[in-house]
Amino acid sequence: MQSRPTAALDHGGKGLASGKLGLLPSTVIGLASTAPLYSLAATLGFIVMAAGAQAPAALIAAFIPMCLTAFAYRELNTAIPDSGTAFTWGTKAFGPRTGWMAGWGVMVAGVIVMASQTEVASKYLLLLIGDGSIAQNKVLVTSFGAVIIVVMTWISYRDVETGAWTQYLLMALQYAAIIAFCFGLYFAVAAAPTLGMEFSWDWFNPFATDNPAGFIQGVLIAIFIYWGWDTCLALAEETKNPRTTPGFAALLSTVMLLVTYIGITVLAMLFAGVGTEGKGLANPDGAEDVFFALRTDALGSWGWLLVFAVAVSALATCQTTILPTARGTLAMGVYGALPKSFASISSLYKTPSYSTVFTGAASLVFYVGMTIISGDILADTIESTSLAVAMYYAITSFACIWYFRSSLFSSARNFTLRFAMPLIGGLMMTAVFLFSAVSMLDPEYGTTTVLGVSGTFVMGVGSLAAGLAVMAVWSRRPAARDYFEGRSLNADTPVLVPEH
Repeated sequence: MQSRPTAALDHGGKGLASGKLGLLPSTVIGLASTAPLYSLAATLGFIVMAAGAQAPAALIAAFIPMCLTAFAYRELNTAIPDSGTAFTWGTKAFGPRTGWMAGWGVMVAGVIVMASQTEVASKYLLLLIGDGSIAQNKVLVTSFGAVIIVVMTWISYRDVETGAWTQYLLMALQYAAIIAFCFGLYFAVAAAPTLGMEFSWDWFNPFATDNPAGFIQGVLIAIFIYWGWDTCLALAEETKNPRTTPGFAALLSTVMLLVTYIGITVLAMLFAGVGTEGKGLANPDGAEDVFFALRTDALGSWGWLLVFAVAVSALATCQTTILPTARGTLAMGVYGALPKSFASISSLYKTPSYSTVFTGAASLVFYVGMTIISGDILADTIESTSLAVAMYYAITSFACIWYFRSSLFSSARNFTLRFAMPLIGGLMMTAVFLFSAVSMLDPEYGTTTVLGVSGTFVMGVGSLAAGLAVMAVWSRRPAARDYFEGRSLNADTPVLVPEH
């Protein structure tokens, strides 16, 4: 007889509102979580600097491990549509400690990346006021960013449908700007055909590069602009047809991201080229936001629309980052991997009450604290999230193989979707983790140095080491005994989700 750590288990579920989201809102939330416009604006310049004219090939290569991981997520969600996602699946496959670290990775990545998203949203919204000079005021930017975190936490707390409608609006604004920008660049290319480059299929050929190391670096940069689609799976318990809809929404959102990224990149290369001077995409002076540099060329006096859209993109992902993080800690609280207060559900809104507030508060403290210490440390800390993301994606991919091990070779479908694709995806994510960690050892990596290595390495590895320390402390508490001794959550624990 298995003991159950919280009352939620005794009622056959966690208490979340079920059947609220269909395929469209799930896909929109998955797209919003990646912040396509903001992500590409902030990375395209650096991808081009690394990969040159093979930037589209780098984007496609980066898509492969994310797509393979998405298939592993879909297969696991079909069998176990649990809001804990990587935490729950890792625990069922490999035991409580591996699952706990997967859950920690989701939480750490969510809290840290909120700082970047908030900073961008605050800065870009302030750029629209007057001549934009107030966006240089660090105190004002940080204060406004703190308000944004509070507002987005409140929206996430209210109910999942309010969040979905918010995302409809923000995504509509974002894609309206993307479409306008693409049309503007298309006509700008026609008007100034000698400014950029002539189209070549070699842009999509990774073997055409004359700098393989640079191409690999471009792929590593590009991988994490796809991160975020797994939010769809974290909302499985609140989705109609929880075993099928979230997984399909995740795959759909990743494909839409690929089309968006490739389309914008090709148009930008046709117009601006990949040079290091002037409007060239590899110009270091404009690499931090190539869209800002091209806004008037594409949209003329309406260039402010693109600035607004980047802010909207960052705002959208602020809110959607809270959703999976809060639901991950909710599941950890339900099963006893965290204090039971994390399992609290709002009786009015049927959302994770304590977990949502905790996520917002932790993000707020981290953002303000890192900004006070140094803006450079904040930037390096955000880069370090790649380690946490690669870790829990790899755990999930391998968990898919191990959980379904008895049926892997029973059909061609199972071999492909439950073994081959997750294996390749997991190995690629492991390689990304190791390559990134080794690269971060270089004291010249990033902008800060701590203890003779880069601050990015210290923050990335340090955040994971902190997880091991927290787990060691909590596992010794009586309330954690059921979880860490494998009673509250194991391979045979029933799915706590109502069917629709």
